[in-house]
Amino acid sequence: MPSDAVTVVVPTYNERENLAHLAAAVLLHGYRLLIVDDGSPDGTGAVADSLAAEIERVAVIHRTHKQGLGSAYVAGFNQALADGAEIVIEMDADFSHNPEDLPRLVTAVRGGADLAIGSRYVPGGATPDWPWYRRFVSRAGGTYARFMLDMPIRDATAGYRAFNALALARLPYREVEASGYGFQVEMAWRACQAGLEIIEVPIVFRDREMGTSKMGPGIVLEAMWLVTRWGLGRMFGRTDGPRP
Repeated sequence: MPSDAVTVVVPTYNERENLAHLAAAVLLHGYRLLIVDDGSPDGTGAVADSLAAEIERVAVIHRTHKQGLGSAYVAGFNQALADGAEIVIEMDADFSHNPEDLPRLVTAVRGGADLAIGSRYVPGGATPDWPWYRRFVSRAGGTYARFMLDMPIRDATAGYRAFNALALARLPYREVEASGYGFQVEMAWRACQAGLEIIEVPIVFRDREMGTSKMGPGIVLEAMWLVTRWGLGRMFGRTDGPRP
């Protein structure tokens, strides 16, 4: 599989300080980069356009306003699959996901995984920049999702992941309910329901050095509410949760 059969999808909103550096790090591996910008007022879209004009392996989807992580990935998945990608990768724009780990995710998919998740919570994974209470909240949320949805995945909220394109196309990702980081849990659950081969690859997750985090209480509450609703539906035989 040639390296240009891999497309890295990166949603952006006010990531002007990071984008050019991230693009250089991704392109170093020979992969394609697809930027999905939600009308960033800081000029991120203009930086993305400049990169796309200079580099054939960079493409940009412009959206008029901030519509959420979930729908940004839906748009990116649609384009990547239409362009013939064989592996589609999700990645944050802020360097919390180390670009040096990209080949490890790709190798896992080439080795037979339908979904390779960059996991903070398997042996070898770590969150060295986090205080204890942030680790506690993150692990507690992940444990809650695993229990409510009966998933074997240790890091279901992880946003660094690679899909085999054929497996991704089998998932009804266009029907996602979550607009924020609950999207990651929802897609993990859909993958489990569909019987996909899932591998967790250990990564070291670091906090951003430039720019501002987009994580807010509303995003967390949305994820918790959806996981609770889906979990109760699963337990009591309701059918309003995600389906493969």
